[in-house]
Amino acid sequence: MSAMAATSPRQTMAEWCPTCEAETDHEVSIELRTESTKAENARYSREPYRITRCLRCDERRSQRMNNA
Repeated sequence: MSAMAATSPRQTMAEWCPTCEAETDHEVSIELRTESTKAENARYSREPYRITRCLRCDERRSQRMNNA
């Protein structure tokens, strides 16, 4: 369903981790993902996603920025 088109540089920020149940350092980046499965529409269907990874437990989460 989604293929990565581009990724921003990663940054580290303190955020709440539901798995650790604490505020921990997270690696944060933005990805442009292609949501269309049709080749002719793929270049028009890129959406930004905020990607986070907890540096303590390694849990990864993504959130579509248009839904933030």
